[in-house]
Amino acid sequence: MNKSTPLLLSSLFALALAAPAHAAGPNDAQIAAIVVAANAVDIDAGKQAETKTKNKDVRAFAERMVADHSGVNQQATALVQKLHVTPEDNDTSKSLTSGGAATRTRLAGLSGKAFDKAYVDNEVTYHQTVLDALDKTLIPNASNAELKALLVKVRPAFVAHLEHAKHIQAELK
Repeated sequence: MNKSTPLLLSSLFALALAAPAHAAGPNDAQIAAIVVAANAVDIDAGKQAETKTKNKDVRAFAERMVADHSGVNQQATALVQKLHVTPEDNDTSKSLTSGGAATRTRLAGLSGKAFDKAYVDNEVTYHQTVLDALDKTLIPNASNAELKALLVKVRPAFVAHLEHAKHIQAELK
């Protein structure tokens, strides 16, 4: 476990356990805030990696994360506007945001191969935890059919991101 993992895990733990934190699970407005926060965290990490890495595979992955997660956030934002839902900040979305900032601070102190390894390890853990949260908390608790459909629609991209990150992780060893 690298030094940035505990910071990330505290945020992801909150995401994975969002349902128990709310007796009936998060409502649609809270899910919207969680989705936006989760994507923003990965967009920011990707932008950081774009500027710090010298590894072409890590850079290409980071660029993909920025593009894909920006696209998901655009879809989520358009949907909540259409549904007249205001994302409701909650403990999980706040934890994701603060954990993402702490992870970026930690990554800022690294360079070269140490940065690449820490960033990619972070991405593997992050995407696995987001998938778990989608499957166990976010999709089951989404009451609006369009919100649920969006979550189901973007799930394969998270699977692809996880597999891509695992591939790069194996290459960096």
